[in-house]
Amino acid sequence: MHFYPTERVALFIDGANLYATAKSLGFDIDYKRLLALFSTKGQLVRALYYTALAEDQEYSSIRPLIDWLDYNGYTMVTKPTKEFTDAAGRRKIKGNMDIELAVDAMELAEHLDHIVLFSGDGDFRSLVEALQHKGKRVSVVSTLATTPPMVADELRRQADQFIDLAHLQAEVGRDPAERAQREQRRKPGLLDEYDQEDLIET
Repeated sequence: MHFYPTERVALFIDGANLYATAKSLGFDIDYKRLLALFSTKGQLVRALYYTALAEDQEYSSIRPLIDWLDYNGYTMVTKPTKEFTDAAGRRKIKGNMDIELAVDAMELAEHLDHIVLFSGDGDFRSLVEALQHKGKRVSVVSTLATTPPMVADELRRQADQFIDLAHLQAEVGRDPAERAQREQRRKPGLLDEYDQEDLIET
């Protein structure tokens, strides 16, 4: 990773995308360590985490994470998921935060030198290009270590720097023993919000 010590840095985290990427690599993100790592790379101005929440659920497994992040240095950007039925009659849940992330990145750009985007979604290529036209450096964090890769080729090509999450595992991965303890505490029979097969991004 190449950062200049004087750079004003902000992290823009597509929560669902980062979760899926880490899961595909077989580890959990330790968000305290993630923040600490990027705090050493420059002047960390802001770390924003974007996720959609199902507000009508009595219990959501992501809620404890959201609360923890909110109290530990992250700015949470959330909105309710929307439920609909597709043409085949299947129940689908829509929870896309791309617009919110893009608008925030453009608005904050004047206060930043380096934007770190945690997403492999090719839809962000235009955002990266627009930020570069404003004179900003943009790093993309995703992975090529899965089949197929989690990062869109056009996004990786557009970025000033591509950081493979697989190479950060030792620095930002959670201890596997912690995961086992958390699984034992988790309420039985409840699916993780992002494990549901009917969660889509449109």
